[in-house]
Amino acid sequence: MIKRLNLKDMETANRVMDLQRASYKTEAQIIGFYEIPALVETLDVLQQCDEDFYGYYIDDILAGIISFKIIDDVLDIHRVAIHPNFFRMGIANILINFIERLNRNISKIIVCTGKDNLPAINLYLKNGYKMKKDIEARGGVYITEFEKVIK
Repeated sequence: MIKRLNLKDMETANRVMDLQRASYKTEAQIIGFYEIPALVETLDVLQQCDEDFYGYYIDDILAGIISFKIIDDVLDIHRVAIHPNFFRMGIANILINFIERLNRNISKIIVCTGKDNLPAINLYLKNGYKMKKDIEARGGVYITEFEKVIK
């Protein structure tokens, strides 16, 4: 089940924080970079971000999250995080498809992931995203930007 998340609620914010730390720790190991913003941000910073959050629940367990902002008519995905206990179950795909259906009045979607994060890269390519460019995040660590044109 997918639910909109209210990060002003402390219990929800803590669940999101725990999930994203577990998930992004795996990405950090893959790409060799441990300063991914979602890994080092504080609970206060998380609660103050102006992203829309949705969570995927299995029973009462938060198994995955997705967050985004819409600026003009561009949907910018900021986070896709799945708890490692629920990897390879198609949850990220479900969440991406959900927000695409939810936000039909957009012209394109953008998202970034670590250049060496092959599971995420394959997820985006499978969903019709195209690689746009590599961006140096810091000191030889690159992220790849993807784009999906809707209109």
